[in-house]
Amino acid sequence: MAQDACPANSEPTLSFTQGFILGQISIVLLLAAFIKFFIFGDPPSAEITASIRAAERRSRTTAHKKSLLSLRESNTRQAGQQPTLSKKKSSILRPSPPTLTIGSILDKTYYKVDSHQPESLDWFNVLVAQTIAQFRSDAQHDDAILTSLTKALNGTSRPDFVDEIRVTELSLGEDFPIFSNCRIIPVDEDGLSFQPGKAFDASMATREGARLQARMDVDLSDLITLAVETKLLLNFPKRLSAVLPVALAVSVVRFSGTLSISFVPSNPSENTPTKMTFTFLDDYRLDFSIRSLMGSRSRLQDVPKIAQLVESRLHRWFDERCVEPRFQEIALPSMWPRKKNTRGGDEAIADAERSMSKTKGMEIAKDLRTEARREVEAEADSRVDRGHESLRQRRRPRAEDLFSMPGSMPGSMPDLDIPT
Repeated sequence: MAQDACPANSEPTLSFTQGFILGQISIVLLLAAFIKFFIFGDPPSAEITASIRAAERRSRTTAHKKSLLSLRESNTRQAGQQPTLSKKKSSILRPSPPTLTIGSILDKTYYKVDSHQPESLDWFNVLVAQTIAQFRSDAQHDDAILTSLTKALNGTSRPDFVDEIRVTELSLGEDFPIFSNCRIIPVDEDGLSFQPGKAFDASMATREGARLQARMDVDLSDLITLAVETKLLLNFPKRLSAVLPVALAVSVVRFSGTLSISFVPSNPSENTPTKMTFTFLDDYRLDFSIRSLMGSRSRLQDVPKIAQLVESRLHRWFDERCVEPRFQEIALPSMWPRKKNTRGGDEAIADAERSMSKTKGMEIAKDLRTEARREVEAEADSRVDRGHESLRQRRRPRAEDLFSMPGSMPGSMPDLDIPT
């Protein structure tokens, strides 16, 4: 009988209410940990972040150079296996002068790559400072840069959860970039230096596409600020379920790096113009100061995670556009002197005389128009006066009309005995 009896069920250690409360407490603890360490956690120092980014850029540049070298070796092997066809040279055309190589250009300009001292570029800094000062002066009297920024920020790529972006502050800074330590380095068509650390050999620079590259250090310590305001829109479960105002101010505090500039000659066979390419080496340093404000009533100020996200996005934007191995390419116009571009000398005097004669002609035409307008107004006034006068004359009865009889001949007056 004892074996046939059912065993007693064990009672649960926790009731439903206790389990629900424990689950809620665990969710609150997880949210608190997420907010503390993910949103309000202390960001790493600027030195550590800069070193990590520099290591990533250096590894990316090294991998790109290795891939270029391997591709070049494979192309060289394929070219060696293919038979070369000899073309018969024309005996009518005179032989053209030999193409200037990197070594011949350096010899003719007396520039020694191995021993030449870097230049300070003080004169270049003055010209750049004048250009930037004029740009800042024009920006204060014209809203073109503000309109362009607003149009760029509110482009077609703006997501649906972001409202219209409004620029609230724009400061172009007060200091100027300083260029220094300029040196000339021969590079191949891929922008790679010729065996750094060894003496330069002109025979290494005879490859087609090799060119000279100017490298200079750039240093800027300024405060260039752009502040914007927008709203984050929550469109789920229905449109505009919640709206979160956001204000963001980004300031460039410091930039230092190495700028590389080179010229790509034109190719008449492909009808390509001369191009200027520039890029920054991967050892640059770019520091930001980011301020944020979220909310309308209870506001969160200077959230560290938002600053990290914005800074990483700005670094990625800069790396993808003008940091090696990527570069910017600008087509240059023709440098050949032309008559229509000439200024100064007798042409300047002739232009001044033409402008003066044009000004005098405009003044004379203006005076003639004014005089003609006055004559027309006077004639119109006289017509109005004559019209009023004729109207008064028509309205005033004449004596012959008073004493004329119906049916009488005009001009005839009846004989009336008027007592005297």
